[in-house]
Amino acid sequence: MAQSAGLVLFAHGARDPEWAEPFRAIAARVAADRKDLTVKLAFLELQTPSLADAIGELAAAGHVTIHIAPLFMAQGGHLKKDVPILLDDIRRQQPALTIQLLPAIGDVPGLRDAIAGWVAETVPGAPA
Repeated sequence: MAQSAGLVLFAHGARDPEWAEPFRAIAARVAADRKDLTVKLAFLELQTPSLADAIGELAAAGHVTIHIAPLFMAQGGHLKKDVPILLDDIRRQQPALTIQLLPAIGDVPGLRDAIAGWVAETVPGAPA
């Protein structure tokens, strides 16, 4: 029996396969912390699987609710234009699915605060 929901962590993608390692680590951590979710990692371009393929895998496994967490810092052109087109196409092909797009990670105040805190703590202070 399928778990209650699927989650796709959605990143841009890059030519260098090592670029995806932090995203794989995030996916592994989320999967370990949230046993009630099936977690997939997908990419907009240059790497696989695609968003459509990852959602297709979740649907084939019996998931009917799928959350997409865009690992993008801001609502740029990809999230404003490209992703809605992709999701419209996926929804036409998989009308039984409920797909929820979460905010970009840069739009989450706690994550912005965590990044700002890390930068503030990491940069050395002025010499005395």
